[in-house]
Amino acid sequence: MRILVVEDEAPMADSLQRGLQAEGFAVDVAADGEEGLWLARENDYDAIVLDVMLPKINGYVVCRTLRDEDNWTPVVMLTAKQGELDEAEGLDTGADDFVTKPFSFVVLVARLRAVMRRRGSAGPALMYEAGDLRLDPAEGRAWRGDTLLDLTAREFAILEYLLSRPGEVVSKRDVLAHVWDFAFDGSPNIVEVYVSSLRKKIDSPFERQAIETVRGAGYRLARDGG
Repeated sequence: MRILVVEDEAPMADSLQRGLQAEGFAVDVAADGEEGLWLARENDYDAIVLDVMLPKINGYVVCRTLRDEDNWTPVVMLTAKQGELDEAEGLDTGADDFVTKPFSFVVLVARLRAVMRRRGSAGPALMYEAGDLRLDPAEGRAWRGDTLLDLTAREFAILEYLLSRPGEVVSKRDVLAHVWDFAFDGSPNIVEVYVSSLRKKIDSPFERQAIETVRGAGYRLARDGG
């Protein structure tokens, strides 16, 4: 899943980015409301962590603008303010949840997963399946049959992306765009390393072949799970 963090305090933004990446999310960061609004318009995010007090455009305006444009990406607002009126204002702009600083990172992640779980029918499915291969993005778990798979955060993210497009060929660049963050400028061959590792966990032990390499094009996950 890909998350946008809009936070102008650099230490906080860095901490959120590193923490969310450790949880398996691809994370883009914007330092002001104007940049955050642009990124939210240009990219398909699974959720947005949005600070209220931002330079250029505050978080309330960013959220209200996105909702006016029919962008219903789940938004969790962050603020140092206190009081029910501030929370009410945030929710009235279209935010899905509201967290007051200082906050527990564990709670923030739980809130993010909760708002993504509650997303409307137009959003991605809450459970991906291909044959006996299943993945629950909200809970961060995947199975082959009744066996719970032990995946790293990056392996999980790649499997989620492939399962969301069964039977379709996806390029390395496509995988990079969804699983790695906006600033990644390394070689797309890193995808090969992770796909090879993923195969050893979801295919080899079960004598299956879910992920097919399409020469010169990318990868395709079998609709029947291999």
